[in-house]
Amino acid sequence: MRNSYIVKILFGISVAVLGLAACKGKSDNASHAGHKAGQLYTCPMHPQVIQNKPGKCPICGMNLVLKEANNELVVDSSIAMLAKPANAQVVAAIPAISAESGTRIYASDVNGIITYDTRNQTSIASRVGGRIERLLIKYNYQPVRKGQLIMEVYSPDLASAQRELLFVAKNDGEMLSPAKQRLQLLGMQNAQIDQVIRTGNILYHVPVYSPSDGYILEKSAGAGAPTAAAMPASSAAPAGDGMSGMGAAASPAASAPAPSAPAATPVLLREGQYVSAGQSLFTIYQNRALVAEFAFPPQLAARLRRGQKLLFYPTSDEDRMLSGSIGLVEPVFREGMNFTIARVYLDGQQFQVGQLLSANVPVIYSEGWWLPKQAVLRLGNKSVVFRKENNAYVPVVVVTGAEAGDMIQVETDISTWKVASNAYYLVGSESFIKINN
Repeated sequence: MRNSYIVKILFGISVAVLGLAACKGKSDNASHAGHKAGQLYTCPMHPQVIQNKPGKCPICGMNLVLKEANNELVVDSSIAMLAKPANAQVVAAIPAISAESGTRIYASDVNGIITYDTRNQTSIASRVGGRIERLLIKYNYQPVRKGQLIMEVYSPDLASAQRELLFVAKNDGEMLSPAKQRLQLLGMQNAQIDQVIRTGNILYHVPVYSPSDGYILEKSAGAGAPTAAAMPASSAAPAGDGMSGMGAAASPAASAPAPSAPAATPVLLREGQYVSAGQSLFTIYQNRALVAEFAFPPQLAARLRRGQKLLFYPTSDEDRMLSGSIGLVEPVFREGMNFTIARVYLDGQQFQVGQLLSANVPVIYSEGWWLPKQAVLRLGNKSVVFRKENNAYVPVVVVTGAEAGDMIQVETDISTWKVASNAYYLVGSESFIKINN
């Protein structure tokens, strides 16, 4: 009886143990099945590929792995923007500013110089070929008077024409007038021709006289002359006594170099040197009226107009303020620089050639937006600003205009932009990505 009771108890315990084990096995199996059902798979090379079951990557064909085993390859979307190249955007803590607009008045300072008026210049050219026997001009910008002897020239052609004149005068009076006319075309004056006929002696040394008053400059030294730029000659002094400068005439339009002070350098012509017919030897500048030339940058020159008033003063005397009207606006490209020359013609002013001037020009700007110069980066012929987008600065090309003081005009519509206050700082010091911890 006792043994039967013990057997029943042991059997009950065994059934209970087996029941608990079966329940635990079912629970573990259910938990494992649920864990596998919620697992995700990703590609080791392309973390953006995510599937809920094993398979192949549709991009590269690799076997997908559990996402938990590929955590180091998963890119956090919060820093995806920061992983762009440094030349595409810059992350920096530099302040951002907005562009200013509205009508502005800026006073721009320009420099100028007193030069000769090319409308009052006279050119001395040789009408015949010959040899310089006597030269009285020793240095450039030597003052000369009208009718003053400049040089004496021996010309075989001129001597031959004089012999023909004497022969015709003795034998055939009908050919005398054409013979005189030929000598006149060669540059001899009527008084000299009459002297040859009266004395019967040939003038081997023909004098050349100055046709006007002024300062003489050797033609070959004209590249350093402080002359104005191309202007048509319109009021050259007429030919006077002597040989009319062997063809003194108003010089054609002459292209002038950069203004500079005159220099009394020795002339290159020498006695005994041969000159050819038509060769320009000297230029005489009259100082009855001078010209003030001012150089303007292209942005400022676009607002200049002929007849516009200009206030200027000698650089050495700021209290001596003068005014004048712009008589000519000429674009100039010289020595690789593009600028514009504005001329103010001076009448009765007490100036000296080569004297430096300064002018203050007020300019009104009613269009565009304005930024500090340091906010605009110059890259050759392009201008770049750094626009703020999503806590980063992106370089954007803009169109710029005039520069006034520390400000620069931007013609591109940037009214709603926030730009970096110092574009050069971003390129020079922070051209790398900054990532917050």
